[in-house]
Amino acid sequence: MATEPAECGKLAEYLEVLGNALDRFLTFQHPDAMHEPARWRAVLERRLPISGIGIDAVMEEMTRYLVPNGSAIPNPGSTAFITTGATTIGALATLAGAVASPQRLTLNAFNFLEEQSLEWLAELFRLPPAMKGLYSSGGSVANLAALGAARQQAFEARGIDPARQGVPGPARLYASNASHHSIRRAAAVLGLGREAVVTIATDTQGRMIPAALERQLQEDRVRGLVPVAVVANAGTTTTGAIDPLHTIGTLAHRYDTWFHVDGAYGLPGILDPTVRHLYAGLELADSVIVDPHKWLGAPVGIGATFVRDRALLQRAFTQEAADYLEQSCTQETALHSMDSLGIPYSDFGVELSAPPRGAVVWALLREIGADGLRARICRHNAMARQVAEWANAHPNLEVLQWPTLSICCFRYVVVGCPDLDALNTRIHRALVRHGRNIPSTAQVNGQLAIRPCFIGARTGPDQAQALVDEVLALGAQLTQGAEPDTDTNTDTNNSGSMPYFTR
Repeated sequence: MATEPAECGKLAEYLEVLGNALDRFLTFQHPDAMHEPARWRAVLERRLPISGIGIDAVMEEMTRYLVPNGSAIPNPGSTAFITTGATTIGALATLAGAVASPQRLTLNAFNFLEEQSLEWLAELFRLPPAMKGLYSSGGSVANLAALGAARQQAFEARGIDPARQGVPGPARLYASNASHHSIRRAAAVLGLGREAVVTIATDTQGRMIPAALERQLQEDRVRGLVPVAVVANAGTTTTGAIDPLHTIGTLAHRYDTWFHVDGAYGLPGILDPTVRHLYAGLELADSVIVDPHKWLGAPVGIGATFVRDRALLQRAFTQEAADYLEQSCTQETALHSMDSLGIPYSDFGVELSAPPRGAVVWALLREIGADGLRARICRHNAMARQVAEWANAHPNLEVLQWPTLSICCFRYVVVGCPDLDALNTRIHRALVRHGRNIPSTAQVNGQLAIRPCFIGARTGPDQAQALVDEVLALGAQLTQGAEPDTDTNTDTNNSGSMPYFTR
């Protein structure tokens, strides 16, 4: 019977076991988790253990049944989501923090890197020098923090502290119909209400139309509504479109409205010289967000918010003093790491318990530098353009929107097909079931597109070529009346024994 863990001094041994299993996973020679789900469910689906089995037995189950049946998202051919598997250094830095600095509190090396890495990101992405940052769990919370600061400023200008007194009346957030759904959720959480979000029309490229924004701002000014923020996109989730930032920022300031730029996915695109000009106007932003767990290759759970005045965040989100915290760390001269809580990040957002995420960003940038990240972004953007060029040149492919960043929306076409959306849906499902190339789909101007987003650190040009080849092969099969083989990972080890995942 195992009781309390007594594995002190054995971490390296278990890390070697786990590392071997993860290295094998990263070869992607295993079947998908749903190939034989009954095998791993029979082991994992149990009643609450009354007596523990000990760490060795847990590691056996972890490496034999858990790891090999993980997600398909880290696969280099998986281009469906704008998240990816962590790079090796990102995973190692996360583990280091989990063991050596479990909380974003006190004075230590991990928490020192919290601020330094935020400063690195601001410099890397050419944000205004005055901008200060905050890490959170991802783009949704990052947007919430930024719009919380916007709400605070909008109502303070009218003599009201909304964090203390509440929101007194109707307000407005302005976002395009291509904006992320987290904007509406933030409006709800902040007490503005989902209906406070006014949808601004976009052009055929998915970019906000400034003239439509100005008409709405003017109309709401006449009605006496409080304009809280204008939200522009630096890389939309669906197509990677970048709004005309300079024109929108100028309009926002003309109407005394906070200018927020959602760059969760696309902000790193500013490193690519071929599209850098599209980011003109970023210097006008009052707040900007970016997710290091996207293009930087960090483990999921790291977003960053930058604002011109971080004191607004503190007024919007402070939890106020707690005797067991602040009163325990009041030394003016720090002689021990516990003499101070450090920078009060917990008062800048909604998280008190939070890991120090900055060490992960520090490790990622120390490993490859700005040049390495730039090369990755340029590679992925070039891959999207290459897919578009192939599609443009092939009689059975059609580009539905030319890429701005690393997303390409295209589809299979054939003369006489009565329902191209249905055909491409079938192609997409076959792609997913095969498990080698896994894009998503998207509606682009009313037409269904196959939508790869090239973002993973392990994703290279071969994946772009393989995806196009497979789409063409599947399209030909389906239009000729043949049903594609839907066995998952038919070219990988499906023996069922999974010997290389055991210790």
